[in-house]
Amino acid sequence: MTRTRAPADRLLPGLLLFWAGLSAGVAFLATPVKFLAPSLSLPVALDVGRHTFRAYNATEIVLLAFALVVGVLSASKIRWYLAFVIPALAVGLQTLWLLPELDRRVVSILGGAADAGTSPLHAAFIGVEAMKVAGLLGVGLCLLRPSGAWTRWR
Repeated sequence: MTRTRAPADRLLPGLLLFWAGLSAGVAFLATPVKFLAPSLSLPVALDVGRHTFRAYNATEIVLLAFALVVGVLSASKIRWYLAFVIPALAVGLQTLWLLPELDRRVVSILGGAADAGTSPLHAAFIGVEAMKVAGLLGVGLCLLRPSGAWTRWR
């Protein structure tokens, strides 16, 4: 007997994969490429990055809220909780700690402070972002298959 999935459960993999693509595009493609443009000064690139990540973070908070709605409507609560943990932790860390600290650093540099090069906060942000993208991709791809290892997590 084939079990049909609720609309929310069919929506979840697409949401996670869309989010993974958005994250990879912003954090791992657009942002590093901006610093390769010879006509873009470091202060301008930093300011553009600050505004980009502020908008990106707001978008992720909306995606997180949407994922909450999907979870409430989901027939597979355990699957949804497993899918939600990694992005929620990552966005929480970024929103409450990493982005405010990085923003303060950029404001300081824009105000004339010497740039001390890459900070450990950047490495932490990249690590959290990589964890989030890997989690979103892994869970999103696993959820595309209605059978297999995820079947028991109904």
